[in-house]
Amino acid sequence: MWIPVLLIACALAGTLPAIARAQGVPAQPAPPLSASSPLPLLAPTGPPAHAVDLMTTEGAAVFSAQWRYMDVTLVEAPARQGAGPNYKTAWDVQPRAGVAGFDDSAWPVIEPKALNERRGGGRLFMGWYRTSLTIPGKAGTFDTTGATAVFHITVDDYAEVWVNGELPRRVGMVSPHVIAGFNLPNRVVISQSVKPGEKVQIAVFGINGPISLAPENPLFVRDARVEFYK
Repeated sequence: MWIPVLLIACALAGTLPAIARAQGVPAQPAPPLSASSPLPLLAPTGPPAHAVDLMTTEGAAVFSAQWRYMDVTLVEAPARQGAGPNYKTAWDVQPRAGVAGFDDSAWPVIEPKALNERRGGGRLFMGWYRTSLTIPGKAGTFDTTGATAVFHITVDDYAEVWVNGELPRRVGMVSPHVIAGFNLPNRVVISQSVKPGEKVQIAVFGINGPISLAPENPLFVRDARVEFYK
């Protein structure tokens, strides 16, 4: 998850202090990082037994889902310990909205179809999309009990997907929760064996890209759904 931030810092070195100070956004202490993250799981492939579109009012209602959105700000932060005399500061993202227990109640609520709205002024831009899913016993006529549930989202251009406060990843392994590729979907397992009433907190960090090109295009969601496999 740190690679995009480092690229951003390199691309905009020298300009961000003025931006952060002008916006009056203080750097917040980073939450402690665990020694290891959960092992990433690969989602099943092939056509799902059932899918629900989270970009429609009807689909979101199946999961009692309410979407919220917030822009991301880059803020100045202390340099890492031992960084050396040439690196007195670093850069961080605010808010850090993927962590467990994050309170997004003050964020604007957006309609499911508004996930497709173009956001930001282009160039280097990032934003958070958050929702909570309650998996029903039935989605339409489909019985979800015991199914594998997969959250599928395609963000233009990149995304990182936190589930229940975790960002599963491993060095040298395919990790669906982190950047999958340019305009490629992130497909993350949110339940290996669904229990009706199960609750899942989703936080999607969207990034405009390619970062090194800082394009003029906006940030938006192309598709978002829950897929069930049995």
